[in-house]
Amino acid sequence: MSKKMEIVGQKFGRLTVLEFWDIRIRTGDKKESRWLCKCECGNEAIVVGSSLRSGGTSSCGCLKKEIIKKTFTTHGMSADPLYYVWKNMLERCSNEDLKFFKHYGGRGISVCAEWKDMNKFIDWANRNGYKKGLEIDRIDNDGNYIPNNCRFTTRKEQLLNTRRNIKVMINGVTKSVSEWAEEYDIKVNTLQYRYHRGDRGERLVRPIETQFRTNKVKEKLKELI
Repeated sequence: MSKKMEIVGQKFGRLTVLEFWDIRIRTGDKKESRWLCKCECGNEAIVVGSSLRSGGTSSCGCLKKEIIKKTFTTHGMSADPLYYVWKNMLERCSNEDLKFFKHYGGRGISVCAEWKDMNKFIDWANRNGYKKGLEIDRIDNDGNYIPNNCRFTTRKEQLLNTRRNIKVMINGVTKSVSEWAEEYDIKVNTLQYRYHRGDRGERLVRPIETQFRTNKVKEKLKELI
């Protein structure tokens, strides 16, 4: 059996791997394997291998629905802002239909087992600085949602943290996006946009074409015709 097929038959949470499905190429030419799985509830689902191994996906979606239903009916927490912080955190790491899944569960970010229990997450949040209006932020942008890697910050502070933590290698040198922005005199927002679009290396820090330069090029081309 090839190494790639070793997880066939293995169980991850409620999912049992039936067979290899395909290879999908994501932003930045990153390749990831997908597997056809059978859930305990009887449904089948196609799941990214890294998400299976990290625990980011442990069912076809039925487990999340059960947790949310139980929370809504038993605890009556749907009116509490912390409920949505918790719910959105789980969604980012498990729902492949979400626009931003590729930045979370799609690259292996997962929620620790303890926090899949809403009560334990809320207890931790209330003991660690949560106030209405704050958002949960990972200190290490490549790390998981676990107690020693998370804090509560404003949206502005979270964006600054994201800028500091995105690391990019250019010509063998690794720096944060904000550091490259300062070195090449390009706005951080421009580099972030390019990065999430898939630009890497020297293409990430290429000069910005201004209208003046574009017109000068057009004039030069006319002279050559």
